[in-house]
Amino acid sequence: MGETKGSGMFGAGSAVLRGVISAPLERVRRRNAANGALDQVDSVNSIIEGEIIPRLLMAHSSGEERKRSRRFRTITPDDASRFALLPLRLEAASLLTEVDAFIAEGASVETICLDLLAPAARKLGEMWDNDECDFLDVTMGLWRLQEVMREIAARSPIEHGGLVTPRSALFTPMPGDHHNFGTLMIEEVFARGGWNSEALVKPERRELLDRLSRQPFDLVGLTLARDCPSAALGNLIKAMRNVSANPHIIVLVGGRMINENPEIAMEVGADGTGSDALAALELANGLVKTAATRDLNLR
Repeated sequence: MGETKGSGMFGAGSAVLRGVISAPLERVRRRNAANGALDQVDSVNSIIEGEIIPRLLMAHSSGEERKRSRRFRTITPDDASRFALLPLRLEAASLLTEVDAFIAEGASVETICLDLLAPAARKLGEMWDNDECDFLDVTMGLWRLQEVMREIAARSPIEHGGLVTPRSALFTPMPGDHHNFGTLMIEEVFARGGWNSEALVKPERRELLDRLSRQPFDLVGLTLARDCPSAALGNLIKAMRNVSANPHIIVLVGGRMINENPEIAMEVGADGTGSDALAALELANGLVKTAATRDLNLR
């Protein structure tokens, strides 16, 4: 499958997408050249885990499809290991052919994202850290994975999560945290799930609280790309609830720190967390339905 077909298939947005991927990686490379070592916070794996992989987890299956796909996964660790090296040598169109073979065998879009594309992205980060591939290799590999994700996501219909009336949600990174990809991606997943969703980019604490005080959102989602003290997170959640125009607002938290210790979510006063964007969407849909049933019973 040639370059011409691949270029035509994936369209004019490819150059922009390549820039989105290469910009944070270029930042790491320059810091590496200047300091002789990768910065601990903005390492390659930090960029891939916090910014690239959330984009690869934007599957759009419904909750029931998600449950079925978890029971009938068709991609084995051996499959994932073999695929992980392909982005270094195959163009996006050829990678898509590989992915289509899994789909033809019954793999869902979600399974492709979680068990094939995301592990491949992590593998590229490990190879760069181990000096097994260079900056151009990892940039092009990630770009090809993103192109495949865009193509298979475009084939997938938008689901509405069973919500009769669209609910509203605001997503924001922790004030002071400038990693926004995770926030933007979960906002997109909720929008495709039938929510009226918005995202703040690099908000100040005052801006976030003011926004919540002026509009009665049903849910606020707080993403943490970096670790932060539990006390600081708890204080912010308390302040959000105090000022919210909706006294029953649902608060979800997510990120690496929460995924490693899910019990933190309840400790800081949140209503819950999800291991990825789809899990958060399922949880949110369940919480709003429970709240609606409770309100009906109180009438």
